[in-house]
Amino acid sequence: MHTLYILWCAVLGLVAAIELTFELPDNANQCFYEDMKAGIDSVIEFQVVTGGKYDVDMTLEDPSGKVLYKDVKKQYDSYSWKTAIDGTYKACFSNEFSTFTHKIVYMDWQKGNEGLLKTTPRLAAMSQLETSASGISDRLRLIDDYQTHHRLREATGRKRAEELNERVMLWSLGQTCVILLIGVAQVLLLRSFFTEKRTTF
Repeated sequence: MHTLYILWCAVLGLVAAIELTFELPDNANQCFYEDMKAGIDSVIEFQVVTGGKYDVDMTLEDPSGKVLYKDVKKQYDSYSWKTAIDGTYKACFSNEFSTFTHKIVYMDWQKGNEGLLKTTPRLAAMSQLETSASGISDRLRLIDDYQTHHRLREATGRKRAEELNERVMLWSLGQTCVILLIGVAQVLLLRSFFTEKRTTF
């Protein structure tokens, strides 16, 4: 049991993640920083949940200022890389092209080094129970990712449905007003046909 606890702590220590949802105002640029050592596998993933045309600019830079990833007006994307140098990596999200719509953006920055699991001598010879625990941990992490993506899609779909519902309601109110005006105009026109015009002598 003690060995299983040590294995679990080692697996949790190998993989770290930053997962957050933040608001990006119009004409704004927001950056996030992460200190990492060289040779670490990392994945950054983002998705615009609500706002405007659901797009955002994203730039990823290494500590020397070299641009590792840059894309404009993306709704969602994922980028994987292996760190080349030690230092602070920077991920910036920009909404500067938008003049009046703020956005809500989801970001998931995972960093971990799977290679350490192979180099540790004690962890190399795992029992069947330890292997099962490691497999369950991987599957739980995968399930958590699926649930997060499902929640994001649900939130995006709900927001679009609410916007569509509001537009349909406004269109329906406009149509109702037009129908009432046409009805009143028709009644007045029909009354004018049947009213006698008085002639004066």
